[in-house]
Formats: sequence, C-alpha cells, structure tokens
Amino acid sequence: MAAQPKIQRVLDMLIRLNCKYGRSLKDLSETFDISERTAYRYIETLRNAGFVIDKKEAYGTWYYYIDTESSPYRDISELLHFSREEAYILSRAIHSIDNENEIKNNLIKKLYSLYDFDRVAVPVVKKENSVIVNQLMQGINHKQQVQLINYQSAHSKEIGNRIIEPMGFTTNFVSVWGFDTADHQNKLFKTARIGSAEITNFKWQHEHAHRMGYVDVFRCSSYEKFPVKLELTLMAKNLLVEEYPLAEQYITKKSQNNYVFESEVSSLHGVGRFALGLIDEVTVCQPEKLKDFLKEKIARNNLLA
Repeated sequence: MAAQPKIQRVLDMLIRLNCKYGRSLKDLSETFDISERTAYRYIETLRNAGFVIDKKEAYGTWYYYIDTESSPYRDISELLHFSREEAYILSRAIHSIDNENEIKNNLIKKLYSLYDFDRVAVPVVKKENSVIVNQLMQGINHKQQVQLINYQSAHSKEIGNRIIEPMGFTTNFVSVWGFDTADHQNKLFKTARIGSAEITNFKWQHEHAHRMGYVDVFRCSSYEKFPVKLELTLMAKNLLVEEYPLAEQYITKKSQNNYVFESEVSSLHGVGRFALGLIDEVTVCQPEKLKDFLKEKIARNNLLA
C-alpha cells in the first residue's frame, strides 16, 4: 500500500479511537475493510507514536480507546473530539430543529461521515449506558437487528429480551425507535431500561415497515401531533425551559411577566402534567381537548380528596 493512503487510514483510525467507550477490533476491521490483525497492528503503531491507547472489556469483547488524560500529545488529541460544552451545544442546536427539516438531516449526515455522531453522544449519555448506545448505533449504521437483553417494559411491567431493528434516537439518546420483530410494531425503547444490547448476525428484514414517530418538547411520542398554546408567567416560562430545554424556541415574550408557548405536541399527558403542576402560573389558550383533559384531572383529584 502506498504511504499516503496508509497515513490517511491511521489518522482516520486515530479519530475513531478517540471515544470514551472504545472500538472493538471487529468494528475497526469492518470500518476500514482490513483484518482484525491489521487493525491491531495500527493500534500498536499509534502506541509507538506516543498515544496512550487503553482497553476495557464489555460483554466478552475488548474495546480500545485513546486515553487523552495520560497521552503526552494531549493537546493534539484534544483537537480530535468535542469538549463536553461543545457537544452539549451542538446536540442541543441540532435537536432544536424540526424533525422534518432538511437542514437537520444534512447536519446529521455530515456528523455521521465525520464522527459517526456517537462522539456527540458521550457527554449526554450516562457512562453505564454508553456501550448500549454504541451497540444500537452500530445496528443503525449497518442495518442489523439488535437484541435488547433484560428490557424493563413500563407497559407490561415485565423484564425480558427483545429483538429490534433500531432506526434512530430521540433527543439526548433517551430512547431509540425500533421495529419489534416479535409483534411487528414500531416502538420507542428507553435506553435506561435496557440491561444490555448485542448486535445479532441478522440484517434488517422489515425496513419497509419502519416508521419513526414525532417526539414533542415534553418528550412524549406518537404518530400524530396537534397545536397547543399556553400563556405563561415568568416563573412558568423559566421552569419550562429548565425542565424541557427544547421548548425555548417556541416561547415569545409579550410583556415582563407574560410569555406565550405555542407549538405542536404529540400527547396531552406531557403538556398536561406541566400545566397541572403550575396551575396558577399557566393559562391554556388552546386546544379545547387540553382544557377538558385538565378539568377531568382536577375533578378526579377533588373526588379522591
């Protein structure tokens, strides 16, 4: 192999290894179309150049990553990843764009090509969930089925294994859209409820049926959405932004203590819980079904009291 392509490959591998949860030799060999033995040789080359490449085991597989804290070339390696603040701002900016916006789609494609987008995931995903998120990302990238082990279902109240075809994540990787191969339905699976995730040897078989729904700023999901309009006091506006940061873009100021939140939501429950919690600080302008929903909740609570 000519020197220039080899150098390019080593640099590309350097970028790929610069992640907290690491890369397996299998992942590196598939990404760069080389043998696992050659991938390990490249890792040794980087070690000889002074980069501290550590490894850790997860589910019987070794994952290699660059230890930027110990590397004598820390300043160089820091150029190859997003800082926590940069990743947070970038993630927030991208997810504040409407799901159907073409600019958002282009940004995601560019980030996939540069960083596989998982580099943005690291700061916003809990450490214990990072390997799970990585497995799901690999399933999305390579269109492979993934087994969710010991998934805790909130609906059935049962813990069991699921085989899904993962399609995409919600904001900050809280949930993943997946086609459940057992009951042939598209569902949202919370990453925090997954015990572990393993990529299977099977490719997607139901791509024609894949469909991702809409997730509103209150983190509720469905395949339909409807408009809501709320008047907020300054206190309600601040609490809304603190609890649901993506709501900020839909808020306009009318006066010093009067704000309007106007957006589309996918469920009455998320926006309803928020309004009930601040019943003296929020006025529902529309829709009528949200007003009826709140009246029913209030009447039910009064009855129970």
